Amino acid sequence: MEPLQSIQLFEVLVLLCLAAAGLALFERLKLPAIAGFLVLGAIAGPGVLGIVQEPERVRALAEIGVVFLLFEIGLDLPLDRAQRLWRGALIGGGLQVVLTMGVVYAIAVAVGMEKGPALVLGGIIAMSSTALVLRLLADQGQVNTPHGQLATSILLFQDLSIVPLLLLVPLLAQNEGLSIASFGWTVVRLAAALAVVLYIVRFAVPRALDRMARLRSPDLFSILAIIIVLGSAFLAEELGLTLAVGAFLAGVAASSSPYAHQLFSEVVPLRGVVLGIFFTAVGMLFEPMVMFHHAPLVFSIVLAATLVKGTIITGVNALFLRRGVGVGALAGMALAQCGEFSFVLAEVAARSGLLSETLHQAVLAASIVSLIATPFLMRRAPELAEALEAKLSPGRRSNLRPARDAANHDRARDQERVIVVGYGPAGRTLTKLLRSQHRPYLVVDANATTVAEAAKRGEHIVFGDAARPAFLERLGVAKAKFVTVAISDPLATRRIVARVRAAAPKLPILARARFVHEVEPLEAVGATRVVTEEYEGSIEFVRQALAQFDFHAGAIRNFVEAMRADDYGVIRSAPGLELDPWLVDLLRESEHEWISVPHHFVGDQSLAELDVRARTGVSVVAVDRSGSVDAVPSPGFRPRAGDRLLVLGTSDGLTDLEGLLEGESRLSA
Repeated sequence: MEPLQSIQLFEVLVLLCLAAAGLALFERLKLPAIAGFLVLGAIAGPGVLGIVQEPERVRALAEIGVVFLLFEIGLDLPLDRAQRLWRGALIGGGLQVVLTMGVVYAIAVAVGMEKGPALVLGGIIAMSSTALVLRLLADQGQVNTPHGQLATSILLFQDLSIVPLLLLVPLLAQNEGLSIASFGWTVVRLAAALAVVLYIVRFAVPRALDRMARLRSPDLFSILAIIIVLGSAFLAEELGLTLAVGAFLAGVAASSSPYAHQLFSEVVPLRGVVLGIFFTAVGMLFEPMVMFHHAPLVFSIVLAATLVKGTIITGVNALFLRRGVGVGALAGMALAQCGEFSFVLAEVAARSGLLSETLHQAVLAASIVSLIATPFLMRRAPELAEALEAKLSPGRRSNLRPARDAANHDRARDQERVIVVGYGPAGRTLTKLLRSQHRPYLVVDANATTVAEAAKRGEHIVFGDAARPAFLERLGVAKAKFVTVAISDPLATRRIVARVRAAAPKLPILARARFVHEVEPLEAVGATRVVTEEYEGSIEFVRQALAQFDFHAGAIRNFVEAMRADDYGVIRSAPGLELDPWLVDLLRESEHEWISVPHHFVGDQSLAELDVRARTGVSVVAVDRSGSVDAVPSPGFRPRAGDRLLVLGTSDGLTDLEGLLEGESRLSA
């Protein structure tokens, strides 16, 4: 591997500029970013413009991109998703990978290719682009459709199978002249190394994350994230494995941790940079003239990645999973390309001598073509799938339209989730309410101890910094019903509200603040509503003071609610201004109110005998007795303990009526 110190700053700068240009151009064209990196790299490489004459010099930096990619893939494979998709992954994904490799291997050997390269070529073609397919499915709202779930299951198995495929390459490279005993010893040695790495990262990574998170230092956590990624890769390579395998296992070990979301937000930005450099560097190794000199070979690989793989997925789905030809065809067309792992596997195989330069170049060319073609193929996929299902299963009712309806239903369900930032008293109270109403929610807190204790109790909580855009994206904040922010740090609250608003321009955001002067800055950065402790404390103070007078509880409640409805105008107004007259009148105006007859009331007098109207000034307009309502009761109606009286009167009158009923209770006693 070329030492990083020998990499020229100019070459790195060129790579970054090309990666940025490729990403911007292809994103604007709504084409895969990976293809943009590859194409711009090929144009700048020795084969075209020759801006960078020695792309091999940046390979060391490019390989770090692969390490971060494998770590992210492992981190994004939590056990709950694997359990949910296990049948489709094991049957659909397993058969797809094995059959694709088998068919490609048989064809390649039949045309004269050696067995080792033929098997590696089968593995390259069997891989699809997880990043591209999941993004396209998400953009089209098809992740939760039957074909979206099938495609996700197959991608899950493909991602897992890259580890044994990477381990297989050195074995195949040593196979020539290798005895059975030596081959067996190599397998045992690699298996032992794999077990050691898995054991170490399984116990070391979660504990390291927990210890560092409890220190509550974002900088230390960021440094630890980089150490975990690079350290696990280094450990694996030292034990005879590959860098990518170690990073993948570390990602899997960290995926079940409460800190996985925060770890993801730390790694993804850096991974995007180095991964862009990797694919741009790979593009520089591409010779464009291969497209013309070896067009039949390139076309054959494209055909295998699209038609052969798509046909296998359709057949496996119809025969073994029995979800219909159309569903299989849609999933097959979504996965009809070579993916990022195809490049990783091709690079490893080329350095091991398993792939010739010509075959390596043909793989690069075919992969670029298939990646660019995928968005266009997926746009036409529904029409083609419906036509295919109508032809092959004429008596079967198409389930493609209901699948789209199911996707819409799942999206609506996802939009009911509430994201609660902060697990203090306000956050805990809100989650209790949400649980009582069976509303989905997710709590985010940056205190590792709080998260660990809450997680033990079964709370839906994750550790993380909600001010990180990548963290919010992973949470799916744009799909939430609303977000609440109730933390004690005013600057952090403002940052979180601003980032949430940037990620979801129309999302309701409820924020809590301690003091009045924090309200306007929060509203300026996007808070929909700000609840202020200083305001609420003032309101509660006034409510308790009013309760010391003869004002009725209902009038006090109306007064308080009016203060809130006025956006705390009374509290925010200048000290010299008096209360608005309409607000004062709320304490005296007539209103309807339910009054309960005391449980110790044993009087036997009618409304007329109690002389309610003359003594209190209120009118009894209805009576609720054990759930049965009597509208406009007669003067001869006799109240009983537990009755609820709907009365109309002033605050003073309601207070007098309550006193009358209490007085009669005492007289009767």
